[in-house]
Amino acid sequence: MSSTYIYRLYLGGFLFFFCSIQLTAQDIHYSQFYNSPININPALTGIFNGDIRFNASLRDQWRGVPVPWTTASFQVDKKFYGKSDKGFFAGGLLYNYDKQGQASLILNNINLTGSYTRILHKNHVLTGGLMAGYSSRGFDPTNLQWDRQWVDGDFFASIPSGEIFDVERVNFVETAAGINYRLQKNSRTKIDLGAGAYHLVRPEVTFNDNDTENLARRFSLSAVGSVKLTQKIDFQLNVMQQFQESYRETILGVLGKFYINEQRGKVTTLELGLGYRTTGALFPTLALRYNEFYVSGSYDIDLTAFGDIHGNNGGPEIHFRYIFTAVKPLKYFKICPIF
Repeated sequence: MSSTYIYRLYLGGFLFFFCSIQLTAQDIHYSQFYNSPININPALTGIFNGDIRFNASLRDQWRGVPVPWTTASFQVDKKFYGKSDKGFFAGGLLYNYDKQGQASLILNNINLTGSYTRILHKNHVLTGGLMAGYSSRGFDPTNLQWDRQWVDGDFFASIPSGEIFDVERVNFVETAAGINYRLQKNSRTKIDLGAGAYHLVRPEVTFNDNDTENLARRFSLSAVGSVKLTQKIDFQLNVMQQFQESYRETILGVLGKFYINEQRGKVTTLELGLGYRTTGALFPTLALRYNEFYVSGSYDIDLTAFGDIHGNNGGPEIHFRYIFTAVKPLKYFKICPIF
């Protein structure tokens, strides 16, 4: 590998990092967005069949270039039932971790979510949700290599970079709101239509005191629909549009769900799917469910020129879910006489 190529590689990494600092334009995102629901809409808190839901997600990107990007999320949400059968409240906790590049640009984000679901009809459900949280973003400049430290294609760490940052960490408040409508015929035929807005209170997130860069609001529109085709097969369609200032992303995906075993206590399904991100990636998906345990994996295949140049095809994404359902007491009891 030539020194010129190495120089270009590191310069590309520098530019990537520089854009991340100045623009802070792209939030974390998953190709399997439907497996990290609160990250696209706080109104999806409590929208599941069960009482308590645990989700864990991991995404790894760009290992082939000096800007590796690792994202992890953990969420738990729970329904709270009252005396009324017309609706229920739900609450959740969401934690996100994101690490980018050689400078270890790290985001730690923890949020509380709340929602109220109104049952309009046995087949129609409307939910509104809110989120509030705390975020901390920082980086380590000691591992960075700057353009003036490269001379004739060779790197010299002893040359001062000339770069000065006023702060290396910023802390800010997170806010979000959303709405979701569910039309459900049965447990296997349903559709969720939702809209979410993040960074409602636009905080300052800059590492230079002279800048007044505010975090741009992020908006998401999503639709996840599933249809029972046969006793053994379901079809699922996933669509999401996200935009944040000039950044745009649309994700389209399809899944075929195959019921291997339908016996109660041994329900097993296999899912095979394919998705496409308009930012330039194709991702095949494989998932397995056994009762309330669910694990899903996909791999982004980068179709852009950047992936071709660096021989890198994106990276893997894994999601895990478990849903706990409590046994509920009967509302009415018929006392049988004992003789």
